Amino acid sequence: GGQTCVSANRVLVASEVLRPFTDKLCDRVAKLKVGHGLDEGVTVGPLINADAVRKVAAQVEDAKTKGATVVTGGNSIENRFFEPTVLSDVDPSMLCCSQETFGPLVPLIPFSSPAEALSLANDSSAGLAAYLYSRDLGLAWRVAEGLEYGMVGVNEGVISSALGPFGGMKESGLGREGSKFGLDEYLEVKYICLGLGPTVDGLPGMP
Repeated sequence: GGQTCVSANRVLVASEVLRPFTDKLCDRVAKLKVGHGLDEGVTVGPLINADAVRKVAAQVEDAKTKGATVVTGGNSIENRFFEPTVLSDVDPSMLCCSQETFGPLVPLIPFSSPAEALSLANDSSAGLAAYLYSRDLGLAWRVAEGLEYGMVGVNEGVISSALGPFGGMKESGLGREGSKFGLDEYLEVKYICLGLGPTVDGLPGMP
């Protein structure tokens, strides 16, 4: 239901494939089943509390008033559930583009070039995780290097690993967990400067 810190909050799609991408995405979303997590076949559970439901609903309403279209979903359901929702015609002025959602909401934002996509992606105060998909690995690597995020998945949506340094940039925090870099938080750095000058009276000289 989008309630993890590394969930994608915005989905940027190349303009030339926006329509088929939207159709295929909505076909997949329609197959999601909302309900109790222990019930058979359920893939989307409840939000953590009523405030979380209100936050998603507020983002949807804000987007609608600013010109977005609800392609599927868009409604809260009793007992803290919210329909998996896809929005089109989204622009950066909308709350769903500046607030972390933590809910089953997918705002689709078109882009016309890699440079525009990079600019849109980096227009955020948060910088924990980002994802990109491309057949051109050279382009994908250049974009990944330009993304202001602590973790980037290239053609991969599941990035967490004990071997990988977990952490972000900007307001997503400092430092890393996991990997060898996670040990830095438990260490003290000591600087020792060795002088090779003349012998000082009372101290041993260099051999």
